[in-house]
Amino acid sequence: MSTEVITLIVADDHPVVRDGLRGMFQSAPGFQVLGEASNGVEAVALAAELDPDVVLMDLRMPGGGGVDAITELTRRGARARVLVLTTYDTDSDTLPAIEAGATGYLLKDAPRDELFTAVRAAAEGRTVLSPAVASRLVSRVRAPGSEPLSTREREVLALVARGTSNREIAVELFISEATVKTHLTHIYGKLGVKDRAAAVAMAYDRGILG
Repeated sequence: MSTEVITLIVADDHPVVRDGLRGMFQSAPGFQVLGEASNGVEAVALAAELDPDVVLMDLRMPGGGGVDAITELTRRGARARVLVLTTYDTDSDTLPAIEAGATGYLLKDAPRDELFTAVRAAAEGRTVLSPAVASRLVSRVRAPGSEPLSTREREVLALVARGTSNREIAVELFISEATVKTHLTHIYGKLGVKDRAAAVAMAYDRGILG
C-alpha cells in the first residue's frame, strides 16, 4: 500500500477546512483528493461515484451528519474506509461513529504527520484512534452489557457510593486494601471512568446502583 497512491474524499461543511485538508494532502506524496462533500449525503454519493480508499468524515454537518453517512456506506458495503476527523471527542459522538463502521477517529488538532499516518493505516483497514479518545472508547465500545460488574465489584461500588474509604471497605468485606484497589481498577475499566466519583455517577446512570 505504501507505494500506491491513496485516494481520498473530504467531507466537511466548512469550505476552509476542506480547502486546508485538500491542500495538505495534495502537497504530500502518496495521496490524491478525488472530491469534496459538504454533508453526509454528498459524501455517500461521491464515495459511490469515485470509489476512494478513504473518506475523511466530519460528524456534525447540516443536511446530513457523518454517523448517518457511515451507516449508509457500511450498509452499501462500500470499499472506502471512513476516518472520522472532528473537533469533538465526546462519547455521544465517538461511540455511534465507531459502531456505525468508522475505521478510525481523529481530532482536527492532530499534527499533519499523525493525520497522514492515520489515513495510511485506515486505507489498510487498521483501526486508528486519537489518543484523546482511545482510552475512554476502548472500555465503552466493548458494550457495557458485555462485561458486567461482578457481585464483589458491585459490593465495592455500593460502599464507595456511601463515601466509604478503601480501608473501611477492606474491613467490611474481609479483604485486603490492595484487593479493594484492584476491584476499583476493574470497575473503572468496565465503566470507562477514571475516578470514584465518575464511577458512582456512571453506575447510577446505568442502573447498576439503584
